[in-house]
Amino acid sequence: MAPEHNIRIDGTLKPRSKFLGNSAASMMEGIAILRLMNRGKSRGGENILTQPNMYARGILFGKMKYELGDHSVVRCPENGLVADVEFKTKGYFGGTYNAIGGAIRNEKTGEVLFELSGMWSGEMYLKDVTTGQKELLFNATTAKHTPPLVRPLEEQDERESQKLWYKTVVALKERNHDAATDEKTKIEDRQREEAAKRAEDGLEWQPRLFRRVRGGPGGPEEGEEDLDWILDAEIDGPTPEAKIQQILAIAPILQGQSPNQKPQAPSQQHAQAQPQIQHTQPLPPPIQLNQANPQLQQTQSPFGQVQPHQAIPQTQQGQVQVLQAPPLAQSAAPSDLIDFGQTTQVNATPAPVPMHQQTMASYDPPAGLQEPLTPGMGPPVVRLDTNTKEIDVFVDAKDRKN
Repeated sequence: MAPEHNIRIDGTLKPRSKFLGNSAASMMEGIAILRLMNRGKSRGGENILTQPNMYARGILFGKMKYELGDHSVVRCPENGLVADVEFKTKGYFGGTYNAIGGAIRNEKTGEVLFELSGMWSGEMYLKDVTTGQKELLFNATTAKHTPPLVRPLEEQDERESQKLWYKTVVALKERNHDAATDEKTKIEDRQREEAAKRAEDGLEWQPRLFRRVRGGPGGPEEGEEDLDWILDAEIDGPTPEAKIQQILAIAPILQGQSPNQKPQAPSQQHAQAQPQIQHTQPLPPPIQLNQANPQLQQTQSPFGQVQPHQAIPQTQQGQVQVLQAPPLAQSAAPSDLIDFGQTTQVNATPAPVPMHQQTMASYDPPAGLQEPLTPGMGPPVVRLDTNTKEIDVFVDAKDRKN
């Protein structure tokens, strides 16, 4: 939620994997509801959105590409308008990457009011069908990002995703797939054991911060049934500042913020009876990336750019060893089909940074907050072409110009 902009988004995303020969797809099931709180009569300018699907091409042979495909639909029940945006995948003989097309229609009459065109990774245009006038709707290359801010790992709860999956991510960063599988299996086995315990005790699982949507005919959230769950808190303050205080009261978000003491749900009592695992030593040092390029060298963890970890006081409860994260070793020759840059030399002079990355790099977070997560700017990915036996430089779809 962005109270200062009167925007709130609630969503449920349920990706489903699908393999298509030389391609893999992630089918994005679920919906999101975007509300413009300063518009509309009832629940505030409500817009129901679906997401396009994601495709990875060339997973077995040829060059690997990523694409967005199929349709994304935005529907506003209050004004009766619907926007159908098609994310066009490149054809075998023709076409281009990242192209979009679509139209905005009157849902009742079917009349087309506007047409959409352009590139989702670049400039998108809106054309008024009545007047024929075409104007720029959005330019992704110059749009300003809002970097996410998170609490340091040592302040996070054991079940928060970033901390829960830390060892797994460290192993993946080190390309140790056996260790990553073991850590992933430990988490999943514990979840299965807890689910079996709840079933044995006749307890229903209840999220700590969410509740079921109160939908159905005549319900206060009728039409939102596909969300399944929604934040269990009222955010209805009269001013943006009041809304921010309501958000901060839900759970710790900012660095140094103390968790609120709330009654524990009955379904979680058995889990709380187990000893809480606490760190008894400082968290592992951050991984150093981009060592070949001094201008891009930053202190990073597997989750992005963070500040150095602080030691945590010892406790008498259960202990756990924290997996150390040394810098990635540089091998003498490539040994994998896909090279993620561990053997690629980077020139001393960095390539020009795209506009959207300049925005992220220049962001200066407020005092007391952790640095934002930023995508790595390391060496390009190269891959062995199984047909020609040549080394191909990985090209992301959004960077392809032909």
